[in-house]
Amino acid sequence: MSASQSDTILHERREGWHRITLNRPEKLNSFNEEQHHALRAALNEAAADETCRTVLLTGAGRGFCAGQDLGDRDPSKPGERVDLGYTIETFYNPLVRQIRSLGKPVICAVNGVAAGAGANIALACDMVLAAKSAKFIQAFSRIGLVPDSGGTWFLTRLLGEARAKALILTGDALTAEQAEQWGLIWRVVEDDALAGEAEELAERFAKGPTYAYGLIKEAVHLASRNTLDEQLELERDMQRKAGFSDDYREGVTAFLNKRKPTFTGKPTE
Repeated sequence: MSASQSDTILHERREGWHRITLNRPEKLNSFNEEQHHALRAALNEAAADETCRTVLLTGAGRGFCAGQDLGDRDPSKPGERVDLGYTIETFYNPLVRQIRSLGKPVICAVNGVAAGAGANIALACDMVLAAKSAKFIQAFSRIGLVPDSGGTWFLTRLLGEARAKALILTGDALTAEQAEQWGLIWRVVEDDALAGEAEELAERFAKGPTYAYGLIKEAVHLASRNTLDEQLELERDMQRKAGFSDDYREGVTAFLNKRKPTFTGKPTE
């Protein structure tokens, strides 16, 4: 067990990728402060590990993540009222930013309920696979709150204003199949196939051009706020960087020689 691990997180290092599992199954993997610190540390280790070229995030037990452990933020306890703004600024916002800025693909395998911040942390990842039994729930309005962890941003951009507001205001569960049909997630798979398909995808990315993957992530993230002219210039600049990489040289050489490329995932050796 490494320094980044605690009982609340399982961190496995595979060949070319890391598997990080939220591990509070008795609480549907809802977040307390210890789990936040452990997850951030595990992601930091994955980012710093040059041999790690993709990250797979999932949950232990029967659910992915039920969001915040409300027992840790109970306003009925004696004393001052809970400052949820502090909780968001200290824990959730940095986590979402860390996932989005990681220079390698982050896959999320949603193995059950993803509720509240748990749903939005899943949506912050680059590709989401979900078991057929999984559900996505914007549970905030049920307890008098607004979505956090990027929920209003992700839902509006992925689904449009009408569907985003309806899901948020009602707090109704969205099935995995409906989420796939609406373009909220990448793919739905049978429950017993989820782990295998997620690992297969991680292994595929672990052999890919990681430097280009990082540039792709950045370009797609910036597209929603850029004008077409700004995005065209960004693509030019990023293509210049990618074109100078060893992976581009290897990719073209392999193509011309009719063989599979062997990427290093680095800009240059």
